[in-house]
Amino acid sequence: MTARIGPVDSSRTPRFSGRDGFARLPRLDQVDHADVVVAGVPFDSGVSYRPGARFGPNHIREASRLLRPYNPALDVSPFELAQVADAGDIAVNPFDIGEAIDRVEQAAFDLTAAGTRLVTLGGDHTIALPLLRAAAKRHGPVALLHFDAHLDTWDTYFGAEYTHGTPFRRAVEEGIIDTEALSHVGTRGPLYGKKDLEDDRRFGFGIVTSADVYRQGVDEVVAKLRDRIGGRPLYVSIDIDVLDPAHAPGTGTPEAGGITSRELLEILRGLDGLHLIGADVVEVAPAYDHAEITGVAASHVAYDLVSLLALEHDRLAAAR
Repeated sequence: MTARIGPVDSSRTPRFSGRDGFARLPRLDQVDHADVVVAGVPFDSGVSYRPGARFGPNHIREASRLLRPYNPALDVSPFELAQVADAGDIAVNPFDIGEAIDRVEQAAFDLTAAGTRLVTLGGDHTIALPLLRAAAKRHGPVALLHFDAHLDTWDTYFGAEYTHGTPFRRAVEEGIIDTEALSHVGTRGPLYGKKDLEDDRRFGFGIVTSADVYRQGVDEVVAKLRDRIGGRPLYVSIDIDVLDPAHAPGTGTPEAGGITSRELLEILRGLDGLHLIGADVVEVAPAYDHAEITGVAASHVAYDLVSLLALEHDRLAAAR
């Protein structure tokens, strides 16, 4: 196997020049294989309020120029443990949600051939459904950690079944997520009614609200999540609006009272050792992102997800 190709050396090429892939990594067509792939889905036709997340993938990539190759929080150099590459964007139809969902599912399935793990940059949360479909084709029904201000288990909006507020209800109905190992993290804010919570419990979701994170602390929350997930294959879906608007103003449906970027990163780092098989970071809308605050947060979240997947790749390789 040829040597792994890492990011551009920032001591030789300034961060504001050179490759434009995530963390200035090589493109997928520049490597002979990839253990972890980062791909964008510039799609926001499923939003119910502020649009603009179609520009999220490249906004996150631009902010990721400042990332460095060693992750001290996880004590790992992810680009040395695994070949990581940027697959560019999955081109989807902005006028036909059904066709877009089918395209994302097929592309995600193709990108995860031969054991490759996928981190997807959105785009709105509608894309979580096809990503989960592709993951379930590979692994069977998967455990899910859903970081979000909102439940995203509503039935319809204006009669539409496929929107950014419905993906996890559809996923339960389709049997592609493991109802013994589902949890929302960071939820908060007003709901349409108490039935929203009753439906959510019926689907099998546990809920860790943003207030729970504040009152219980990261370590206790991580312990509970790890116990719920166990050794199941795990998919992590992160709506950037899980963060308080002070930490992520650039999103479509902000809610006051969210968790901090530090809390989110520490919870993710606490998942090290679990059987993580894929992840997404969605709902970054750069038009509302003054000073690139949201893009920076999302790039660090994606970096920690890549690091966790590189560690998982290394563990699985060592076990073979």
